[in-house]
Amino acid sequence: MSYSKLLLVSAAVFGLVGTVMGGHMAGAGSPALRPIHAHILVAGWLSLFAWSIFYKVYQPPRSIMTAVQVWTGLIGTIGLCAGMYFFFLEPFPTPELFNLLFYIISGTVLIVSYLLFVIITIKTPSEDHVG
Repeated sequence: MSYSKLLLVSAAVFGLVGTVMGGHMAGAGSPALRPIHAHILVAGWLSLFAWSIFYKVYQPPRSIMTAVQVWTGLIGTIGLCAGMYFFFLEPFPTPELFNLLFYIISGTVLIVSYLLFVIITIKTPSEDHVG
C-alpha cells in the first residue's frame, strides 16, 4: 500500500472515531472527552489527511526518512490520543506514571514525525515550473 493510501485510510478512521466521539459527547451533554476528541480530529484526521495529499501530489521518493515519518506519524497519533485517554480519564487501573509516560512519549514520537515532515517537504522539489 502506498504511503498516501495508508495515511488516507488512517485519516478516515480517525475522522470516524472523532465524529462518533463528538456525537457521544453531544448526546451525553458531557465535555469530558473534548481534549481527546480535538486531538483525534486535528492530529488524526487533519494531519494524516494533509500528509496523504502531500505524498500523493508531490510523490517524494521512498526512503528511510519517508518511512520513519509515516510510521512515527501513525504510531505517535494513535499513542498520543490513547495516552490522553489513559491520562485524563484513567479507564484502567494503570499506574499514573505509566499513563503520563505513555502520553508524553507518544507525543514526542509525533513531534519527530512533524520534524521529519518539514525536512521532507523542504527536500522534495516542486513540479511547479512557472515561467
